[in-house]
Amino acid sequence: MSSTRKPGKLVADRRYGSRTATPKSTPKPTPGKKSPKKRRPPAPRRRRGPVGLILGLFGWIVRTVMKVAVTIAVLVALGIGSWVLYVESTLPEVSAFMDGRARGSVTLLDRDDRVFALRGDQFGGVVHADTISPHLRNAVIATEDKRFFKHFGLSPRGIASAIRINLSEGRGPLSGHGGSTITQQTAKLLCLGRTYDPKEWKNEAAFVDDCRQSSLERKAKEAIFAMAMEVKYSKDDILSIYLNRAYMGGGAYGAEAAAQRYFGKHAADLNPAEAAMMAGLLTAPSTLAPTSNLKRSQARAATVLRLMEEQGYLSAGEAQHYQDNPATLSDGAESLGGGYFADWVMQSGPEMFTSDASDDVIISTTLDPRIQKATSDAVLKIFNEKVKEGSKAEVAVVVMSADGAVRGMVGGRDVDATGLFNRASQAVRQTGSAFKPFIYATALELGYSPYDTVTDEPYCMNIPGSGEWCPENYTHNYAGRVTLTEALKRSLNIPAIKVSESVGRDLVIKVARDFGIYRDLHDTPAMALGTSEATLLEMTGAYAGILNGGSSVTPYGLRELRLRGESEPLMGSGGGMGDRVIQEEAAQQLVWMMEKVVAEGTGTRARLDGWQVAGKTGTSQEARDAWFVGFTADYVTGVWMGYDDNTPLKGVTGGGLPAEIWAEVMTHVQEGLTPRPLPMVGPAAPLPPPEPEPQMQAQPAPQPAPSQQPRVGNSTLDDVLRSIFGGN
Repeated sequence: MSSTRKPGKLVADRRYGSRTATPKSTPKPTPGKKSPKKRRPPAPRRRRGPVGLILGLFGWIVRTVMKVAVTIAVLVALGIGSWVLYVESTLPEVSAFMDGRARGSVTLLDRDDRVFALRGDQFGGVVHADTISPHLRNAVIATEDKRFFKHFGLSPRGIASAIRINLSEGRGPLSGHGGSTITQQTAKLLCLGRTYDPKEWKNEAAFVDDCRQSSLERKAKEAIFAMAMEVKYSKDDILSIYLNRAYMGGGAYGAEAAAQRYFGKHAADLNPAEAAMMAGLLTAPSTLAPTSNLKRSQARAATVLRLMEEQGYLSAGEAQHYQDNPATLSDGAESLGGGYFADWVMQSGPEMFTSDASDDVIISTTLDPRIQKATSDAVLKIFNEKVKEGSKAEVAVVVMSADGAVRGMVGGRDVDATGLFNRASQAVRQTGSAFKPFIYATALELGYSPYDTVTDEPYCMNIPGSGEWCPENYTHNYAGRVTLTEALKRSLNIPAIKVSESVGRDLVIKVARDFGIYRDLHDTPAMALGTSEATLLEMTGAYAGILNGGSSVTPYGLRELRLRGESEPLMGSGGGMGDRVIQEEAAQQLVWMMEKVVAEGTGTRARLDGWQVAGKTGTSQEARDAWFVGFTADYVTGVWMGYDDNTPLKGVTGGGLPAEIWAEVMTHVQEGLTPRPLPMVGPAAPLPPPEPEPQMQAQPAPQPAPSQQPRVGNSTLDDVLRSIFGGN
């Protein structure tokens, strides 16, 4: 073997070129010679036959679809952008969107000009995102839209998540969770910039329903409006609009009104617990309002505090501290509501300034908070101690001054309720014997004396068209000859009917109507038994007319109404004392007779130690209604008890529980006052009848002196009635 032969390679040649291999050097061109032409790489072989045709067609389709899709996407983007810019150009300055209430607020003040009730849509004033409490700002973002500062008005991730949840829970993709950002919620609150037009919508409720619809078209418009807002306004501006327009329960619109309503402080001063409670209201403001259910509101606030901790707005220690020490209502917030009294004032006031108010209205009222509390406490005490458990009996109480100014009102056993049926002003019920003072007022006005007499005896009348009518006393017993005072004191039916027929039902009806019992009064003899109807408010006002010397009274609760920021009132009181109904002397004698009812008669349970009290009991047919209406020199109070469905009361008459409730109320109402005598005048005592001369033989019983019995012409009352109606 030749020694010059090269040894073989130990490593095989690479079959594939290295990616980093150095390319072969290109020979330099020789001067004077043309460079060789570069060879084109060979074109890939095209498949021939059907397969090639199909693949070529498929490729062309894909390329065409891609071009069309890109074109459509560009056109849609341009269209959306143009739409967004157009909507943006129509948006006003941010200040125009701050107060979006459909109606104004009504603030009710008591007799000392302190706020006791709020009605309408409350608005505490404009706040801005950078001036409110940072805890409220953080709580709202943590709860409603944690990516608020990162998105462009829409959150694709949130929308996709909401659709997934809705579908998994068996709902439609747009039903339930909405995935809405704060910007979208603000767009909805703004109703996409539309305002209520009575020509377009039947009412405001229809307008609101239209604003809240969740159709696909509506969602698309909402998205455009949201993006337009993001172009027009800053994030702080959008958050400010949201915080000023959002409803937060309790009639409060906006953060400032809610902070004042619940905590008695400005929105800038809220601590984390209070801020969390307010942010928690945004999902269900009416249900979660602390004035409706404080425990439920606190539980929701605890969840908000946890979210704030998770997103870094609070430390674990801070979140735990405020969860352990939740927010509570301020003292003023707990006392707000106004109950039946506020509802009555709102219903009795002019609708243009109450239910339909477009401006913020302030109403000064006659309410005395001390008397209102005394009334509520008395009702609760008597019902807790003396009404059978499970009873559905209801109650109403009205306290007023002699001039008709209502100082307290309870319209049902739920003494602090709002928005419920008000039995004090709305329940029209038979008055029973509480009507009798108007009969005797008519007699006294005509010159009868409280000492005049009438016979209480079995009595029947022939009623044209109805036949014989034989009324009875409540006890089914008869007292014989009695004075008018005795008849009223014992609430005897027969004497009341006889006096009513003697003086004339037409005059009795006139006197009752002039005193304020203005509903249809039954022009029949049974009217004397209180078959006609009235509300407790009307009856109490009528008795106030007796107390003040015989002048009519219109009960009122509104003292003055003015617009917020204005010093001059738009209207004053619509009630008070009116025309004289009976002479002062007749009224004072009637008070004297009614004082005997409480001191010695059917109303003894209404007596007050150290006070003169006058009043009258009343029980309607089959004991469906029980009344006691009475007064001292300072206040008139009426009490009614009964069932809403007219079920007869069992074991209850006007002289029972109603009189006890009356005494309980008035004991606290009069507390701290110096007793004053009633404005009453007793008549001169009648001369005793002459004693008969001694006779050796039995003589018939002496007849009463003519002056002891009401007379019509030369006949006694009983004789006149027998001649007119016949009977016994």
